[in-house]
Amino acid sequence: MTICNTVTPIKSTGGAMTYKALSQDEYALVNAASQLHMVLTSKSGNILKVNFRGADLQYEILDILEFTSDRKRMSVVVKDCQNEKIILLSKGADEAILPHASAGQQLRPFIDAVEQYALLGLRTFCFGWRELDECEYVEWARMFKEANSTLTDREWKLAEVCQKLEHHLEILGVAAIEDRLQDGVPETIETLRKSGINFWMLTGDKQNTAIQIALSCNFISSEPRGQLLFLNGRTEDEVFRSLEMALRTMKITSSEPKELAFVVDGVALEIILKHHRGSFTELATLSRTAICCRVTPSQKAQLVELLKSCDFRTLAIGDGGNDVRMIQQADIGVGISGREGLQAARAADYSIGKFRFLKRLILVHGRYSYNRTAFLSQYSFYKSLLLCFIQILFSLFSGVSGSSLFNSVSLMAYNVFYTSIPVLTCFLDKDLSEKTVMQNPQILVYCQAGRLLNPSTFAGWFGRSAYHALVVFLVTMHAYSGEKSEMEEVSMVALSGCIWLQVLVVTLEMNSFTILQHLAIWGNFLAFYLINSLVSTIPRLGMYTIMFRLFRQPSYWITMILIFAIGMGPVLAIKYFRYTYKPNIINILQQHERSGGPIYAMVIGNLESQIKPVDSDLPSLSITQAKSRNPVHEPLLSDSPTATRRSVGPSAFDYFPATQSRFSSSSYSRNLKNN
Repeated sequence: MTICNTVTPIKSTGGAMTYKALSQDEYALVNAASQLHMVLTSKSGNILKVNFRGADLQYEILDILEFTSDRKRMSVVVKDCQNEKIILLSKGADEAILPHASAGQQLRPFIDAVEQYALLGLRTFCFGWRELDECEYVEWARMFKEANSTLTDREWKLAEVCQKLEHHLEILGVAAIEDRLQDGVPETIETLRKSGINFWMLTGDKQNTAIQIALSCNFISSEPRGQLLFLNGRTEDEVFRSLEMALRTMKITSSEPKELAFVVDGVALEIILKHHRGSFTELATLSRTAICCRVTPSQKAQLVELLKSCDFRTLAIGDGGNDVRMIQQADIGVGISGREGLQAARAADYSIGKFRFLKRLILVHGRYSYNRTAFLSQYSFYKSLLLCFIQILFSLFSGVSGSSLFNSVSLMAYNVFYTSIPVLTCFLDKDLSEKTVMQNPQILVYCQAGRLLNPSTFAGWFGRSAYHALVVFLVTMHAYSGEKSEMEEVSMVALSGCIWLQVLVVTLEMNSFTILQHLAIWGNFLAFYLINSLVSTIPRLGMYTIMFRLFRQPSYWITMILIFAIGMGPVLAIKYFRYTYKPNIINILQQHERSGGPIYAMVIGNLESQIKPVDSDLPSLSITQAKSRNPVHEPLLSDSPTATRRSVGPSAFDYFPATQSRFSSSSYSRNLKNN
């Protein structure tokens, strides 16, 4: 515990010893050993000093056999400076240490201890050692140096050389570390489950340890509510039989309220991914929860890739270096920064300080981002199509002459200045308050199912742009058909009608307003008239005095009012009808927010009644099989919660917490609650 590690001791000015470690497991072991009077006092170069009950001991580190996820153990070769003996010290997982014990040693007490610790949800380590002959070590050191300096297959050759030394070990004992959950982990998982997110736990811990941790954080339910299906076996036939049995059980009980989850270890998983990938994929799509224990970093990445191939949207979260490949493979990677280091945080798309922040990241920021992006992308098409349709109508009206209703400056300014600034304020829009969103995670199903961004919603915006173009063109041409008007006047009237509609559309689609939004929308509207008025004062431009003449014409203002009434009247009527007589979950929550009532208590019945039809249309154990639904933003289309579209693929997240999402700290355990 004291010597077989990479911990660096630091002595403070007051004489107290502190330790700096890359692995919190090593920190906990060294700290525990110091409380048992075996204190690591200094490490200078290859010389390591230990104080045991007042006696100073010195060791020389000859070689370090580093830990890898494949070997699952670490060893050091040291020379005892007191008697010049060469000693091999090893620590690691029980399956990596106990099989290499010397013949004749009784292992049953150690195996029982490991099982008892695992049932308590503790992470276990086994320790072993043996004395080396000098000739044996010299020969091995030569091979180790050659393998360490090779350029091809270096890791494989190092593992092979290490295997030649790590055998005939005398087992010294078993230690366990309590890897405490952070605050809010069970609540976070429970809340995210309500939003229709599937959870997979990928960990390097033992099976029993992983199961106990899963129970403690509400990852799985205990009997009789929950049931675990085990995929065990060491041969292809054994694994195939357990996989087929689990698949049959999953299909039979798919209509029951019982919560099913399957458990698979790294050995069985390797066989499954190689020989039974299709059956495992089917099982993965049926199960909402899975526990994969004793898996390597490469297996974590393979599982993420497997689920992505099933058209699931995956989110992977972890805090250690073993999670980097998994995080990078997922659609969205989240790294937790903490005592495990910053490797995962630096490799991720998002970095958070605590696991519980994931709830806010997905439910609040993720949902707001989806809503805003859906509106911005479709509105951008709408405002551009509006101008295009007007140009097409004018081309037909002018006998396909090829002339343009708008001049080049107006066309450029329309997208760059007149309509870009107001719509950017959508990034400040919130359809519901953060408190309401956190209290009602079920509404995330609208985002998962693509209700706001799909072919149906795009068709609605397309139709709206065509309708508004028809209104602007016909009203403008009818109003100025009997007057002797210049082409520039008609062009400015049509452009003004487009700007009025843009302002009204953006205002109508906004759910909340701030001072900045008002300034951007109405300030930009006034800037349109100010800029064109200034341009109208320049004699050498074609727009000279145009705006001043239009301001004096009652027909101009009547035309704007008609464009507003005819263009926005049906939209407002449909929106009012839907909000009043066919409100969806979002509308109900918005109404209660504006009325100032107790939102959660008042509308929970409505939420349940509307969510159930949505969920019943999804596979019973895989809510990630999401379907696109009609939009909330688009008032020209139905927004019934039961309306579905199968044209858009799944968009829910599969969640991959690594075992290091649990953190620890005292002498025998690690705890980041106050980090």
